[in-house]
Amino acid sequence: MEGAALGFFMISACTFGVLLEHPASPFYHAITNPDLRRALAGMAMGLTLIAIVYSPWGKQSGAHLNPVLTFTFLLLGKVERWDAFFYGLSQFAGGILGVLASALFWQTAIADPRVNYSVTLPGPDGAGVAFVAEVAISFLQMLLVLTVSNSKRFSRFTGFFAGVMVAIYITLEAPLSGMSMNPARTFGSAFAAGEWRDLWIYFAAPLLGMLSAGAFYRLVRGSRAVFCAKLHHHNDKRCIFHCNFKELGV
Repeated sequence: MEGAALGFFMISACTFGVLLEHPASPFYHAITNPDLRRALAGMAMGLTLIAIVYSPWGKQSGAHLNPVLTFTFLLLGKVERWDAFFYGLSQFAGGILGVLASALFWQTAIADPRVNYSVTLPGPDGAGVAFVAEVAISFLQMLLVLTVSNSKRFSRFTGFFAGVMVAIYITLEAPLSGMSMNPARTFGSAFAAGEWRDLWIYFAAPLLGMLSAGAFYRLVRGSRAVFCAKLHHHNDKRCIFHCNFKELGV
């Protein structure tokens, strides 16, 4: 489920990349402002994430889609080590297969330099700025997930908050780093494109940002304030995590 979820996310990313950025696309010619095209891509990917979180499989797996998010929950005591290992393995496999499936469908269009398999690369300001930006958005996203998913009032809306933030990040932050927060997402595109430049950023920065957010949340709220590792728990799907969500009183 985790592999399929990230695979679907990557198919969506590649598809909207072709539709909005390929020179032969009618959408590219109809929407001449690149900032507006990027905002539309952000909306599309935010809605994709929301759809995954609230899908039957997202409700079952927890809709992590990101090995660093899973690893953070592991260190917070919510995930077993073997589950974290296989989640990460599945997420990387899903990221690769999603991009390869997109390449089979879109053929040469996805390899166009304007699309380039939806790779994430540093912007004109360089690798240093990209690293800092990735740390910042990863920290904010993990802190958001922890804060909202452990809120009695707002926990059922975690997926919506996460999707809105993804849309905002793509719109505003993507020119700095390509907007990843996810090594499996970046690796999937890099593998298909054969583009390995600055790959370290997209492994190290999300790890630093999300682990820092987990440590900060635990320092402020305490480890008992993390009730589960699911992004959406308001369903009847079996939970495989160290779950005490009922203590939240929802």
